[in-house]
Amino acid sequence: MTKGWKIPYSVVGSRVGPEELAAVGEVLKSGATLSGGDHRTAFERAFRDLVGSRHALTVTSGTVALELATSVLDLRPGDQVIATPQTYQATIQPLLGRGLSVRFCDIDALSLNVDPRSVEEQITTRTRAIFVVHYGGWPADMEALMALARTHGLAVVEDCAHALGSKLGGRTPGSLADIGCFSFHSSKNITTLGEGGMITFDRDDWADRVGRMRSNEPDATFDEDDELRAFFTPTPGAVLEKNALSARCEALRRPGTNATMSEAAAAVGLVQLAKLDALVARRREVADAYRRAIEGIEGVRASCPVGDIRHAYHLFTLFVDPATGIDRNRLVSYLREVGIEVQLRYFPLHLLPEWRAQGHGPGECPVTEKVWFEQQVNLPCHPSLTHADVAYVCEQLVAGIAASRRRSDSRGSGPATAPA
Repeated sequence: MTKGWKIPYSVVGSRVGPEELAAVGEVLKSGATLSGGDHRTAFERAFRDLVGSRHALTVTSGTVALELATSVLDLRPGDQVIATPQTYQATIQPLLGRGLSVRFCDIDALSLNVDPRSVEEQITTRTRAIFVVHYGGWPADMEALMALARTHGLAVVEDCAHALGSKLGGRTPGSLADIGCFSFHSSKNITTLGEGGMITFDRDDWADRVGRMRSNEPDATFDEDDELRAFFTPTPGAVLEKNALSARCEALRRPGTNATMSEAAAAVGLVQLAKLDALVARRREVADAYRRAIEGIEGVRASCPVGDIRHAYHLFTLFVDPATGIDRNRLVSYLREVGIEVQLRYFPLHLLPEWRAQGHGPGECPVTEKVWFEQQVNLPCHPSLTHADVAYVCEQLVAGIAASRRRSDSRGSGPATAPA
């Protein structure tokens, strides 16, 4: 039990064991560099092969991956970007402070992914990019979104933080759009010692630019120039780390940063990647148990895809229908009172203070607002849950729905009370 919860929402989103400890020990004993060495190269190669992209570059977090993705798109002040309001704030945080206009599209009420029809309604002559998330591990409707993007000449960025282990028509997120951004945060489907990220794409020029930026080099255009050689003569055969004596900076786009993944983190990432299928399989088992528990209950439905969509279940989401007498807030209160940690992922971004300051506000995304404030419940769903844990959640979920409905029907006030 963590922080007083009988069933915590998520401590670590994967399982870490002796294999990861051994990998870290190997790195520490090797005497090799602890920053940006062979393990990082091997992790990037394995990830690239898994996703099916031409390039995969490690960084220090999913947020940094999104920042670098935003940079290589070369967006300019006044450009418009269409974004989902139903995601963690990091998805669109890099769009703040750049003089960009963000237009929030609405979402599909079941998948919680962007609704392509709403995306199309937001496109103008100033639109340059679309930022989407594969919410909870359910891949967005990329076929429709990419068709829109190609018609209008737009770039598409996939936030794949939830999507590792999912598939859409046999293809893997991270290769479905122009750029994919992954997170290996402690809560995600695999982790690289708590933090880490990956950015994927096919363009060679972007690989050069991202490679420079993550290594404290500027994203710039250089021409040949030997002006400094009139002042300094290098020793014959000397290896120069910088291009100062051979180049002139013609155009500076962005400064660089240090986003180098450590060798220990990359070594753990390799081990975790090999466990991915098993980790996601356990998430699906948990999700299947929850789904069976609510099957046939009036006014309750689960976020469950059909067809050629493989859900990674980073999040398990269910919805209650207030019209059937179920009060979402009372249900959440009940579950928390019996020791089940429930978190509502995520507060609609267009209603956050920093985005309201940009002119956004209530009524802008009515589906998002209705679902989040009245219907949505996210249950703990991670591989460390035992069969007993899952059985307890199922039992209390059914009881909580009934208690919530009884209190609603009787017009009672205050939170539902858990049984003694």
